[in-house]
Amino acid sequence: MPLLDVYQKTPSELADVHVQRIVGFAGKLSDGTPTSRQLRDYLAVVETDVLTRYAGECLDAKFDGNGFTLQDIVNTMGQRLGFEVTFGRYRGAQGQLGFDGLWIPPGGKAMIVEVKTTDAYRIDLEVIAGYRRSLARDGRMAEDNSSMLIVVGREDTGDLEAQIRGSRYAWDMRLISVDALARLVKVKEDLEDPGVVDRICGILTPQEFTRVDSIIDLVFATAEEVGEERGPEPADDSPVAEKSELRFREACIRRVEPHIGQRLVKRSRSLYATADGSTVVVCAVSRRYESAGGAVSYFFSFHSHQKETLEKAQRGYVGFGCGSDELVVLIPFERFDAWLQDVNPTERQDGKLMWNMTVDLEDGRPAVRRRKGLGQIPLGEYLVGSQPTETGGPTG
Repeated sequence: MPLLDVYQKTPSELADVHVQRIVGFAGKLSDGTPTSRQLRDYLAVVETDVLTRYAGECLDAKFDGNGFTLQDIVNTMGQRLGFEVTFGRYRGAQGQLGFDGLWIPPGGKAMIVEVKTTDAYRIDLEVIAGYRRSLARDGRMAEDNSSMLIVVGREDTGDLEAQIRGSRYAWDMRLISVDALARLVKVKEDLEDPGVVDRICGILTPQEFTRVDSIIDLVFATAEEVGEERGPEPADDSPVAEKSELRFREACIRRVEPHIGQRLVKRSRSLYATADGSTVVVCAVSRRYESAGGAVSYFFSFHSHQKETLEKAQRGYVGFGCGSDELVVLIPFERFDAWLQDVNPTERQDGKLMWNMTVDLEDGRPAVRRRKGLGQIPLGEYLVGSQPTETGGPTG
């Protein structure tokens, strides 16, 4: 059975398996074979924490294909940072470019990526630069709008840093450890700001850092959104008090997956998508609020950048976790989008729009409020747990 099928049917069986065994399940890694595609398809859907653990295991234990596996892991991290990634070859071949990866950000500089398990041996920087020239000749990127990124397994890279600084490529190359790259992926996943990809690209792209605004922007964006993530202090008996909002949202997504019949991977704080990006779910969560009269409500925010993302997806959904993962509604975006005209938007400080949504619960039945004078929209047919359709949507 293909590795991805095993994971999708029984993910717990692979949860603690060493990456060497994972590679063994797939088979011997070789360029252009079903084995490499099988491993890459699997890496595309595992959680980032697992991906990071696999990277560490590739560095800690030498096994057949550990360098090739690390190369695929690093390229998968590039995808999660928001780059369009072309996986390179494991081995050089006559007439074939031997670059490890080509990362192209939206509207930014392309990066030729070289992955090294160690910096114990001197790296021929001219070879990497040669890949860049060849890719430019092939029309796959512009040489004057590109850079080179070396990803190494160790954090102690003093010798390699000195080699780069003393070369003619000092202003064309950047160096990052695998561990730091993994931390960058986690930062990106914890933020909701759609501009974070540009900031990350700015950090990985060679530039003169006398002015450090781009780094400071990323740090402050992280701090601000972590503060927003905490939100109001929940009641002691609230499910959000028992586990963080992050784990609450993850639990909701795990409920959604069997409902739509697809595995979802975290892309940002509230956005999840299939590995190919064809299906996208924006998942918001709220603690339970109970008024003095006993009325129960949940409060959510929906942002214009989320709307733009869902508009581009083949299949989009908006999910609301109401108090716990036991009460989750999943609304097809085309229906949700039509409802927005009945909810008054708020303009944020950055000029973007935000819609504050309220879901009321009466006799166990959720319904979303519209502006004054309009009735509520019942959400019963969108409850997760109803029979999914063949195309992955709820039937009610």
